Amino acid sequence: MKNYIQAEEWNIIEEGFDPHLNKISESIFSLGNGRMGQRANFEETYTGESLQGNYVAGVYYPDKTRVGWWKNGYPEYFAKVLNAANWMGLELKLDGEMVDLSLCTVSGFKRILNMKEGYLERTFTAELASGKQISVAAKRFFSIANDEVAALHYQFVALNFSGKLEVVSFVDGDVKNQDSNYDEKFWDEVSRSQDENGSYLTMRTKKTAFDVVTGLKTVILNHGEPVALSAESTVKDKYLAEKVTFEVRADAAVDIYKFATNLSSQNYAAAELLEQAIKVVSAAAAKGFDQLLTEQAEAWATKWEEGDIIIEGDVAAQQAIRFNIFQLNQTYTGKDARLNIGPKGFTGEKYGGSTYWDTEAYCIPFYLSTAPQEVSRNLLVYRYKHLEKAIENAQKLGFDKGAALYPMVTMNGEECHNEWEITFEEIHRNGAIAFAIFNYIRYTGDSSYLKEFGLEVLIGIARFWKQRVNWSIDREQYVMLGVTGPNEYENNINNNWYTSTLAKWCLQYTIEAAAIVKAEDAEQYAAIVAKTSLKEEEEFAEWTDVAENIYLPYDEKLGVFLQQDGYLDKEQILVSDLPATSRPLNQKWSWDRILRSCFIKQADVLQGMYFFEDDYDMESLRRNFDFYESRTVHESSLSPCVHSILAAKLNDGKRAYEFYLRTSRLDLDDYNNDTEDGLHITSMAGTWMSIVEGFAGMRVRDNKLSFTPFLPEEWSAFSFNIGFRGVQLKVKINKEEISISNNTKEVLDINIFSKSYDVPEGETIISYKGILV
Repeated sequence: MKNYIQAEEWNIIEEGFDPHLNKISESIFSLGNGRMGQRANFEETYTGESLQGNYVAGVYYPDKTRVGWWKNGYPEYFAKVLNAANWMGLELKLDGEMVDLSLCTVSGFKRILNMKEGYLERTFTAELASGKQISVAAKRFFSIANDEVAALHYQFVALNFSGKLEVVSFVDGDVKNQDSNYDEKFWDEVSRSQDENGSYLTMRTKKTAFDVVTGLKTVILNHGEPVALSAESTVKDKYLAEKVTFEVRADAAVDIYKFATNLSSQNYAAAELLEQAIKVVSAAAAKGFDQLLTEQAEAWATKWEEGDIIIEGDVAAQQAIRFNIFQLNQTYTGKDARLNIGPKGFTGEKYGGSTYWDTEAYCIPFYLSTAPQEVSRNLLVYRYKHLEKAIENAQKLGFDKGAALYPMVTMNGEECHNEWEITFEEIHRNGAIAFAIFNYIRYTGDSSYLKEFGLEVLIGIARFWKQRVNWSIDREQYVMLGVTGPNEYENNINNNWYTSTLAKWCLQYTIEAAAIVKAEDAEQYAAIVAKTSLKEEEEFAEWTDVAENIYLPYDEKLGVFLQQDGYLDKEQILVSDLPATSRPLNQKWSWDRILRSCFIKQADVLQGMYFFEDDYDMESLRRNFDFYESRTVHESSLSPCVHSILAAKLNDGKRAYEFYLRTSRLDLDDYNNDTEDGLHITSMAGTWMSIVEGFAGMRVRDNKLSFTPFLPEEWSAFSFNIGFRGVQLKVKINKEEISISNNTKEVLDINIFSKSYDVPEGETIISYKGILV
């Protein structure tokens, strides 16, 4: 765990330059706007340790699978979001001496991520080997007002000398992914253009043939006077540059502006890309940096008005939740139904930038409450559009009759994860996708989604579960063998309770969903039956039989659901007995030792109890929570939030707060020693859930919002805004009361501590421990 980020409510602040922390900071200070993004690499040359990263949403490469032993059913590739052309690069030479912080004496270094207005700022003073001293102030952003635009302002001042400054402003497409399986570069150059409109480099991905044009215009002012650049005479493949050399005076500012775009053939015809890029860059440059930054601040003000969470009395907690919300909004806007949410967003290469089940389990609840309804609907439609691929995935593993197995990792619907215990066994992802359909309809009331898209998906998933179990003569029940649950520190286990519980629920819910569609639109239901070749009577009977007779492991003596068969055969050691030198296990222990241990990577049984909490009484929840939490090392970013929500439900304030801090500051404090690979974007939605579902106790029951608030001792109050079925609410909770303001023209019926209240339009109700005042 690191502790070098300063606590401040609206800013992420790093003071002092430590090269050993640079890759961590590159992740933390990343920028994006849903369409493109970038790690916080330096603008000027840096030869120290760094993970260069520029990313364009939806553009990927199918990197050939690399495994030691090929097995039938393996995906042929691992899809990776690509490190794209670097548009912000600057080379600065002072009388021939390169500015490079790895070779300088650096002082006054400060990096600030301004979350309120959406920009990154960096200042420092550096002394070169020659003794020349300079100061730099750099500011850049990716516009959410216009998601095709990015801009930077780099101000340079010579402090103790006058001399010649050489500036090279470039766009570099000769890049590669650090995680390339075969050390391959994934881009080919298509064309280049360089004139008074700027520099434009068009690149094409190998195999997938995405065209991306990266365009930029550079403007330089020396002491307020324009400086003309000329094309760099050195010709390099996949690289374009402009260069100028001029005299600088001591204490006179040099201002360098770059206006940039990344446009892809996903959104424009390839033949139109250059023309469009020139229009975008020219318009941005005409507005100027300051106007673009003003528009950025205004756009972020709207975002925060809609989705801010305010915590009073705890700066570290306040900073953390805003950081999580900020990164979520930088990663996904919901404007494009073809896009989804990669676990690292625009902050790194790990996990390929592809879609995982994290979206359905963690992100959809966040977007349901904080964004227009179509945003979460688009995330579900994304999976519907991949249904045929899910059916193909199941067929590759030997399933038939329209069974659908959604991929663990995907960019286009095909499975592309290349670890057998994930690809073949972590099938619980199917259940998360089905639960997201249920959760969306429960929250929005939009049951039409079932007949338009959802029922077909549910039928495919139900067919998979039916075929995935087998009848055990010994148990006289259906069993599910050879699976991996959310706890990936167990592989190839039998009867994972969470997976089997999801399967049971999915089968039952699909039958319920079919009845809803049939009752609401018999004609559409008949069309779905015909399209899916559904044999209602026969298949429903089979699904019911499996659901009613599936084996769910349980220990009578302990009164807990067993994570899987044989879990209690393991040596039962508690996390509290582990020495600090053994953590994190995945970096200190062999995989063999981990698999034989009782330690749990992330919520598994407890994930199921979170999903289906109304099926279990408080004592059952408490027994299972106490048993499994004491064995969980939380080495998945997805784990602490579930534990925080359940601890709050159990009125366990100490643990609820501890887990909230862990999930919210996971990256800021580098809990798991892996932030340098990129941020844990999808788990950041779990941080929001920890507050809204955990401390506020918000649920949807019987088509009504329900609140059972719980205030951590460390806080004096907290408040948040949510949307629910067209109504906008502001909720505030302090030590004495909960107030709910209705900011729209609809009356909303809600529950507080199980008591029903109407919230009239434009009014606020205040409840003191369940009593209206």
